[in-house]
Amino acid sequence: MLGNQKLVAFVPVRNADAARGFYRDTLGLHMLYEDGFALVFDVQGVMLRVTLVGDFQPQRFTVLGWQVTDAIAFAHQLTAAGIQIERFPGLEQDEHGLWHAPGGAKIAWFKDPDGNVLSISQHP
Repeated sequence: MLGNQKLVAFVPVRNADAARGFYRDTLGLHMLYEDGFALVFDVQGVMLRVTLVGDFQPQRFTVLGWQVTDAIAFAHQLTAAGIQIERFPGLEQDEHGLWHAPGGAKIAWFKDPDGNVLSISQHP
């Protein structure tokens, strides 16, 4: 039914200014507009609505991720931009902060200003 329709992704945030600075200025996403309800971005043809909500509790799992061609290079770019790669107890991560999944994927996690867990992943 929806397999041929475009996906819209959502991520909740509390503060439009902090979110704009992070998603547009730091991550470099192309912002289309802001409508008072969300900051709307185009991410390679997918609409991302960074939705302004009241108080919320960020989830402890990944809510949004990007598939990248070179996880090490992107991990370095994130840290150079002042973004901390998250390290999780009990999860073996290399010197770049990457977890090497059994299937060969390389994954790193980071957080937005509201504490949402985001990721980059390189797949074999």
